[in-house]
Amino acid sequence: MIRRPPRSTLSSSSAASDVYKRQVHKVTQYKTGKASLYAQGKRRYDRKQQGYGGQTKPVFHKKAKTTKKIVLRLECAECKYKSHQALKRAKHFELVDAKKGGKANKP
Repeated sequence: MIRRPPRSTLSSSSAASDVYKRQVHKVTQYKTGKASLYAQGKRRYDRKQQGYGGQTKPVFHKKAKTTKKIVLRLECAECKYKSHQALKRAKHFELVDAKKGGKANKP
């Protein structure tokens, strides 16, 4: 289990601004967005699947991993620059406020 405070001070040198010192960052867990129907790969796949002939591309069945790597989305409180930070694999991840001791976010 990984516990992380929702606001933490991290070293950040964001290219978007002139802030080159340690800043307080708002920490959230990154989630992938909805896949677009208009992405080039999806358009190509849908075109290939049309008509008769069944499944045209291999479908992956041999899933070996039981966890995913935790990715944090960091937003600088000063300049609002957003960056990602990958952590190790974990089955449980919590954003816990150290001062309150309670659970802020449990995905």
